[in-house]
Amino acid sequence: MENIISKVSCSLLKAEDGIDDEACELVSGLELSIGEGADSINACLFKAVKNNNGCGILLLSDIFGFEDSSTREFAYRVACNGYNVLVPDLFRGDPWAKDRPKIMFEQWIASQDPQRMANDIAASTKWMVDEFVAAGISKKLGVIGFCYGGGRVIEVLARDQDACFGTGVSFYGTRMDPSIASDIKVPVLFISGDNDPLCPISVLRDIETTIGKGSQVVVFRERGHGFAHRPASPEEDGDAEQAFMIMRNFLNDGLVINN
Repeated sequence: MENIISKVSCSLLKAEDGIDDEACELVSGLELSIGEGADSINACLFKAVKNNNGCGILLLSDIFGFEDSSTREFAYRVACNGYNVLVPDLFRGDPWAKDRPKIMFEQWIASQDPQRMANDIAASTKWMVDEFVAAGISKKLGVIGFCYGGGRVIEVLARDQDACFGTGVSFYGTRMDPSIASDIKVPVLFISGDNDPLCPISVLRDIETTIGKGSQVVVFRERGHGFAHRPASPEEDGDAEQAFMIMRNFLNDGLVINN
C-alpha cells in the first residue's frame, strides 16, 4: 500500500492520547474521504510503517464516533502490531455527545438510519479491498467493533458471507440480532464483562454456538461496559491489556498465519 497511501505525521492524534513522537515512527495517520458528494464518508486510516503485515482491519466505533480519542488510541495500538486500520465515521458527523441528556438517546439512535450505515460500511470495505488489490495484496480483512460498533460486527459478517472478511472481534456488542448468526461463515471473538447489562453473556454464547468455526467468548469477571477501550481503574487497565493480547493473538491466527 506504500504507493497509494501517503505518509503523514501523527499530528491528527490529540496530545491526550499519550502517543509520543518516537511511537509515531511505527504508524502513519491519514484523514481521508471515501466516495463523492453527499455519499462521501469521512474516515481515518492508521497504517503500520515498520512492520506492516499486509492485513487490513475495519474498526467500527462506539456511539462516540470515529474522532473519539479512546477509539483512535486503540486503532493506533492495533496498527502498531502491523495492521492497516480504517476507522470510518459511522454517524456522519453526528456521534452521541456525552453532555446530551440520556433521555434523548433513543431518539438519537433512531435517527441513525441502519441502511445508510450498512451502505457506508460496505463502501469503506470496498475502499479497503480496492486499495489492497491495487497494491497486489489479496489477504482478507478483519473487522473489530466496540459497543454499538461491536453489535454491527455480526451484521457485517453475516452480509459478507466470507467474501472480504476472514475474521471479526466484537467487544461488548449492543443491539445484536442473534437470528443472523447462522449466516456468518468465519470465526468471531466476543469479549465482554459479566457485569455488562448491555451485552448479556447468554446471548453471546448462543451466537458463538450458532457460528462455531473456531468462535469463542471471553468473559472478564466483575467488568462492565467499555472496560477494554475505556479502562477506568488500575484493575480495568490490567484486564484491558489482557483483552488486547487475546484479540491480537486471535487476529494473528486468523489473518496473518491462516490468511
